[in-house]
Amino acid sequence: MSSSVLFRPLARLELGEAVAWYKASKPGIGLQLKDEVDVVLGRATETPGRFPRVRGEVRRALLRRFPYTLHFLAEPDAIVVLAVFHVRRDPRHLEGRG
Repeated sequence: MSSSVLFRPLARLELGEAVAWYKASKPGIGLQLKDEVDVVLGRATETPGRFPRVRGEVRRALLRRFPYTLHFLAEPDAIVVLAVFHVRRDPRHLEGRG
């Protein structure tokens, strides 16, 4: 069971850009995206094994309402978020993260 969530700098930037884009498109929806990310990361801290491995030890969590995936590592004391990734992007952009 992990106790905290850490974002790699690029993942933090990706989340910030996504939230800003949604905030600009419709008031309040950017915060809804952030809330959904928080819910999914809460689940990941409780039971990281419920999320499939996609590359080595990297796991992927799908958001339900938004077209994003979270790619993370389940470390003994933390969830390390590697990417907040839009599903229409080329997955090759994820190579080297991990």
